[in-house]
Amino acid sequence: MRVLVVEDDARVAGQVTESLRGAGYVVEAAEEGEEAQFLGDTEDYDAVVLDLGLPGVDGLTVLQRWRAAGRSMPVLVLTARDTWRDKVTGLRAGADDYLAKPFEMEEMVARVEALIRRAAGHASPLLTCGEIQLDSATGRVTLAGAPITLTALEYRTLSYLIHHVGEIVSKTELTDHIYGQDFDRDSNVIEVLINRLRQKLGRNVIETQRGRGYRLVAPDDAEH
Repeated sequence: MRVLVVEDDARVAGQVTESLRGAGYVVEAAEEGEEAQFLGDTEDYDAVVLDLGLPGVDGLTVLQRWRAAGRSMPVLVLTARDTWRDKVTGLRAGADDYLAKPFEMEEMVARVEALIRRAAGHASPLLTCGEIQLDSATGRVTLAGAPITLTALEYRTLSYLIHHVGEIVSKTELTDHIYGQDFDRDSNVIEVLINRLRQKLGRNVIETQRGRGYRLVAPDDAEH
């Protein structure tokens, strides 16, 4: 999963970025409003952590511009202000959640995870596909109740696919959301990861849609 962190305080930005990366997210960062608006307009993020008190263009304006342009990624607003009026203003501008500084990093990570899960239509942290179950709160994966050990990249790949179960996910989209911008898109690493997941979870769990991408399906929905 790919998250944009927009925060001009280097210490806070570093802590947020480190915490999200530690939880398995691909994280990119911006320090000021214009850069954030450009990234949000041109890149595809699963969530944004957005500070309102930015230099230049403030975070509230960035958020309003994103929503006016039809950008629908979930946004967690950070602010040093903690009045109900500030919260209402942020939510009405298009924020999905609100966190006042100072805050615990564990809570911030949990809120981001919940926003991404809900945006994909999942109310519970337990995401399932057939006998596969992924607990997005703990990172635990099981197959028919038995624990499955995945590498960090295998987990990111499965997590993205299971959040979009039944949908066709292109190789480019998958690459963006498990690696970020700097990955060599000509690499065959994605194919290797898919093959490893098939070996651990079942050959027919992930379909290859030739020329289009991959689709995670429950056994009853698989194409025959």
